Amino acid sequence: MSARPNITQEMIRLYDEYMHLTLDRRGFMEKLTKLAGSAAAAATIAPLIAANKAAAAIVAPDDARLTTATVGFASAAGEIRGYLAKPAAATGRLPTVVVIHENRGLNPHIQDVTRRVALEGFVAMAPDFLSPQGGTPEDENAASQLFQSMDRAAAVGIAVAAAAYMRGREDGNGNVGAVGFCWGGGMANQLAVSDPDLRAAVAYYGPQPAAEEAANIKAKLMLHYAGLDDRINAGIAAYEEALKAAGVDYELFMYDGVNHAFNNDTSELRYNKEAADLAWSRTIEFFKKNLA
Repeated sequence: MSARPNITQEMIRLYDEYMHLTLDRRGFMEKLTKLAGSAAAAATIAPLIAANKAAAAIVAPDDARLTTATVGFASAAGEIRGYLAKPAAATGRLPTVVVIHENRGLNPHIQDVTRRVALEGFVAMAPDFLSPQGGTPEDENAASQLFQSMDRAAAVGIAVAAAAYMRGREDGNGNVGAVGFCWGGGMANQLAVSDPDLRAAVAYYGPQPAAEEAANIKAKLMLHYAGLDDRINAGIAAYEEALKAAGVDYELFMYDGVNHAFNNDTSELRYNKEAADLAWSRTIEFFKKNLA
């Protein structure tokens, strides 16, 4: 059995730069080869850092406790498809949550996260923000590339339309929250800016909106950040100052010693179970308190 290659924090940082800034696969592999010492080592290391969509789901797609469906709703960008999950045995109207994916689109991991939210007693729906571009492709690198051509204002419009759709569902109680991860964390922040009727937003290691937009936020916020995520964390101070100045009700948690995407259990090296479990328990408690 071959020994596990030595994977450094610089390699993880390089992958983050590739996924969120350059999207240059060739350049990433060239730099990783230099760090790893050989092309063979780099080829072994890259998939260990990346997310693996074949990883087992925490909640099986056919879990009998849930009802799942593909739904559609209108937006200014056209018809948007989404993945919806809710408790199968629920009676009465439930609080609702929009789950916003990373910059890989609506993949099996985000569908799994949506089911996890639903099991906690919510109607949960993850919109596919790539719907106007034909939907999320199987190839996650291709999905990431599509985000380069996405119109930011149109994406925010999709988020607002998703919240409006959930607010109008007959099985919902009219109270809508949102949780997003990475790109989706930034979109959760932006939805809070753009939808005055949003009740609660949770952003996992998400880019911050412009400081002057904080005054528009009416929702309560919960912000989760990774201690080793220098790229995203650079914007925290200005955002927090703006939130305080605007009187926004927010909670901010920093998880020391963990990487960007620490909640994503399909990424072997960046996932941190202790931090993920703590952030998740805080998130669910926050939604139960503010969406009932």
